[in-house]
Amino acid sequence: MTSSKDVSDKETCPDLPPSNKGSWSTFLKSIASFNGDLSSLTAPPFILSSTSLVEYSAYWAEQPAIFIAPAREPDPAKRALLVLKWFLTTLHQQYCSRSEKLGSEKKPLNPFLGELFLGKWDDDKDVGETTLISEQVSHHPPVTAYAIENEKHGVQLQGYNAQKASFSSTIQVKQLGHALLSFTPPGKDRSDPAQRETYLITLPSLHIESLIYGTPFVELEKSTKIASSTGYIAKIEYSGKGWLSGKKNSFSAILYKESDGEKNPLYTADGQWSTHFTIKDARTKKEVETYVVSNVMTTPLKVPPISEQDPYESRRAWHDVACAIERGDMDATQAAKSKIENAQRELRKKEKEEGREWERRFFKRVNEKDDPVFMRLATMLDMTHGNGAGIESDRTAGVWRFDKERAKDAKPPYHKVGSEGLGLE
Repeated sequence: MTSSKDVSDKETCPDLPPSNKGSWSTFLKSIASFNGDLSSLTAPPFILSSTSLVEYSAYWAEQPAIFIAPAREPDPAKRALLVLKWFLTTLHQQYCSRSEKLGSEKKPLNPFLGELFLGKWDDDKDVGETTLISEQVSHHPPVTAYAIENEKHGVQLQGYNAQKASFSSTIQVKQLGHALLSFTPPGKDRSDPAQRETYLITLPSLHIESLIYGTPFVELEKSTKIASSTGYIAKIEYSGKGWLSGKKNSFSAILYKESDGEKNPLYTADGQWSTHFTIKDARTKKEVETYVVSNVMTTPLKVPPISEQDPYESRRAWHDVACAIERGDMDATQAAKSKIENAQRELRKKEKEEGREWERRFFKRVNEKDDPVFMRLATMLDMTHGNGAGIESDRTAGVWRFDKERAKDAKPPYHKVGSEGLGLE
């Protein structure tokens, strides 16, 4: 297995002088006059990322020790605080790490239906192995589902998300879907599902700053919430740098017991999610912890070498496209992308003619009303009434859950069609 930081898989890309660079001003004019979902807009190579959106699920757990920490805490209020801390630590990785690495935010590749991204984090013996399964479960609308699990500590995160992008002064992105974190607290019976603790997490909206300067970066906006089955709620409010005041990537958060209300928080947190934040005990005003992003190392995700991947695994499927993007070759990029896209259209046409639907490998649609724990948490966050985040299953092609039984025996090739639908025949 190789690290996600290892670029050896891309060293086989043939060298070619950059071409078709285009101009930034021309691109800005094109998105300003574009009607519809910006995810379908063809972008010039200098704004394209060679990474598929299906890989973004990995940002949830790049610090496995923080991911599993709540499962080791006996106090329920402190467990809820550790979940809040974990969520806050993921924000830098999810919304900032790419621009730091690439110089600016790039437009990711739109995943095709059935696309997979599989990997694992190997940490020290105390933390153990954490696995990732990410699958594109819908193309219209585009929806990515994921499951991240540390079996040693019984921690599982699963969820799904879709993104609706539009242009209004800048690029606005509304994220649809939610995440569910669950584990068995210390002293409880891990074999009894009823003793598991569950947290429902909503997703932030965002917009792109600094477009006009050609160095775009993500700024989060509005608010998100985390509700626990033990009755705690965390509320995070996002703000950025305004014309006259404020700091980039700022936020403030509170953690409170549902029965006590927002005006009686137990803990607070504030700072800049991209650099640092401080957690305080709201009752004593004493500092609990200051988290500094640069002081904490991430654990590299390990994925199989491209030569050993299934045809539907992301880096193998998009290899030619990624190489062309990195060379700045727009013609080769478009040709390689069109090969996959046209094959996918033919596969959808064939399915329609045969009256069947694409079989998801690791996830399934569910009726959320059949899950009383989820519905209780959704009610705590006003999601069942169309307020706040909302469930909005009609805009995500359903509510998606990980199918652990089907995943248990999964081995490549994951689809009987092999490389059909990828233009590789």
